[in-house]
Amino acid sequence: MNTTQSRSKRISYIALLTTLALIFSYIEAILPFSIGIPGVKLGIANIVVLISLYTLDAKAALTINLIRIFLAGFLFSGVFGIIYSLAGGLLSFAVMLVLKKTDIFSVIGLSVAGGVMHNLGQLVTAAAIVENFAMFIYFPVLLFSGIVCGIIVGAACALVLAHLPSGILASHPNS
Repeated sequence: MNTTQSRSKRISYIALLTTLALIFSYIEAILPFSIGIPGVKLGIANIVVLISLYTLDAKAALTINLIRIFLAGFLFSGVFGIIYSLAGGLLSFAVMLVLKKTDIFSVIGLSVAGGVMHNLGQLVTAAAIVENFAMFIYFPVLLFSGIVCGIIVGAACALVLAHLPSGILASHPNS
């Protein structure tokens, strides 16, 4: 396959994953997943971010995550949604990337860390915006929800990765 075809295939794969992440964000926006705790979401779009971390490089995975955050924010939640999602998404991504490079953690471990860090990033942002650090009393609830949702999302991601054709994983040397 020549360089142009390879580049086109990569761009198509990134576009497909970005679209899938946006669809998952839309599903979470319209389906009520409420366990009685404000702000707790499953985070199914993170399945796509994790898959991209394992099948692409960090730059592509970050691009997918950022495009999804901005598009979902503009479409479903507004400017504050973008701010909170960006804070949580960037912290979550950074921690997952560092932990993945250690080769110590499974995809479920990465997902749990990502879920907890996403919640922490959003909580820090909310406390800074409202200038009330008493909000951190809510962190144990967000820690628990991040762990539980991270396990669910990580398990789903592990299932998907196990069923991807081997050529997808092998075709990206930075995975």
